[in-house]
Amino acid sequence: MVQRLHLVFGGELVNPSSTKFADVEKIDIVGMYPDYDSAYSAWKGAAQRTVDDAHMRYFIAHIHRLRDEESPASPTEELG
Repeated sequence: MVQRLHLVFGGELVNPSSTKFADVEKIDIVGMYPDYDSAYSAWKGAAQRTVDDAHMRYFIAHIHRLRDEESPASPTEELG
């Protein structure tokens, strides 16, 4: 069975319509989750805590998509 890891993180954006963080050292790493449903629940909680700040945004990163064990080289390996 394939493990599908998800990372939930967020922070203050420079502009609410962009995805550029104001200070990458202050990114809030909520956690790593074994499935989308638990990641979504964590994302929703973090997003709701900061709903009054338009510059705060949280994301779900599909970590399992960064590395495909079935292919000889993943796109991230080709970059380096």
